[in-house]
Amino acid sequence: MTSPEDQSPASRPPGPPQPTDPEIRDRVYRSSAGIAGGVVMLALVGWLGIDAIVAGEGRTPWLALAAMILLVPLIVSLTVRPAVFAGQDRLRVRNPFRVIVLPWGQIATLRSGYSNEVLTVAGAKFQLWSIPVSLRARKRATRRQSRAAAAQDGRPAGPGGLGGALGRGGGGASAADAAARAGGDRAMEDLRELWEAREKDESAQGEVSVRWAWEILGPAAAGAVVLAILVATG
Repeated sequence: MTSPEDQSPASRPPGPPQPTDPEIRDRVYRSSAGIAGGVVMLALVGWLGIDAIVAGEGRTPWLALAAMILLVPLIVSLTVRPAVFAGQDRLRVRNPFRVIVLPWGQIATLRSGYSNEVLTVAGAKFQLWSIPVSLRARKRATRRQSRAAAAQDGRPAGPGGLGGALGRGGGGASAADAAARAGGDRAMEDLRELWEAREKDESAQGEVSVRWAWEILGPAAAGAVVLAILVATG
């Protein structure tokens, strides 16, 4: 009688499947305010356009239809479409009219100023449309940080709301900073941490690719041409 160790691999009964690494989903960063504004604008354009097509006379329905073909893709591209997808090996930036794929190894830095941008090793610069910068949100975050730091220290915040935050040096401020930081700044900090962790990996190397969003540009150009012809021949 043979033991299981003496059996050939082909004759052994199949064992339970080996666990595999779970698929890591991309982190998605989008502007909820931009999406909400885009939905409102699309509803308004749809309402006015459909009303003009149904109730309009003469050339009005055709003008309304051409205007809708022009405006709807532009509104979608500027409000609903922008997104940033941070994956295991690359950063994919979906801007209004382009899609940029950047392996982590090709990124030189991610910086925040009056806009959030990614710079490549080759010197190219791309804006992150879906992670807007709000100076007002930064000021509110600074005031919240100051109040939280002052409450822990048991003293009032300094002038302009900065004294308490700048006067602290311990680790207690880090929790307050993380909770109070503006949303766009938090997103950029997440991207920087992922980039620093992955930029040296072999799988995160490659070439930067840029693709024009013809699915947006094509309909918008067609609507513009039709609208121009209708206006010119009117």
